[in-house]
Amino acid sequence: MKVSDYLAALASLPVRDLAEIAPGTSLVIAPHPDDESLGCGGFIAEATRLGHPPVVVIVSDGAASHPRSRLWPPARLAALREEETRKATAMLGLPPGRLHFLRLPDTAVPTSGPVFDTAVQALATMVRQYGCANVLAPWRHDPHCDHLAAWHMGLALKSLPPYPALLAYPVWGLTLQPDMVIHEAMPEGARLDISAHLATKRAAINAHRSQRGLVVADDPDGFTLPDVLLDRLLRPHEYLIVS
Repeated sequence: MKVSDYLAALASLPVRDLAEIAPGTSLVIAPHPDDESLGCGGFIAEATRLGHPPVVVIVSDGAASHPRSRLWPPARLAALREEETRKATAMLGLPPGRLHFLRLPDTAVPTSGPVFDTAVQALATMVRQYGCANVLAPWRHDPHCDHLAAWHMGLALKSLPPYPALLAYPVWGLTLQPDMVIHEAMPEGARLDISAHLATKRAAINAHRSQRGLVVADDPDGFTLPDVLLDRLLRPHEYLIVS
């Protein structure tokens, strides 16, 4: 089907309470430092408000966003992005002990092999440790290799005890060209009303200052979150797709 038809179907999903969408505790898999706020900021804030703070895992180190910077080499940039994520998730109300970093290489997170397997086992341990009934992973059509890898991690967790439910959240997929054809069934799932948390979600996204073009000044071609993406994500609902 065309992307435009799929996104229209997403916008028509029923609005449901978080307790109906993802009861209990959830594990949120974010491919990069900032995806937790972009894709799930409202979810994290609402789950925390209800007394079920999720476990948020950042998969990659985020060190490839400004590859030409000399003032911010990979190790320094990775440390900055972790600090930004800690600030962002604190704004969302997440207890600091619920935030974890796998620190896999940005733009090179594998979809299979020993490193992938080790990451999945680490995530599976967290699922069991925290009693997670749900896993949230990026939508499989998000056009970024690390997002796809994170999706595969979620898919792997779904098949491991205690067999959590898998929900997908779109990030960059919301910016796909409308006429693009994707091989996907009509979506099932729900919209979560995050209007009460929208200002907080915006603040959490803005806490990722390096990705807003406000920190690294010596890489003019470095990554900056585009307005078109922010427009798609800073809306009153987040989409959770049953996968």
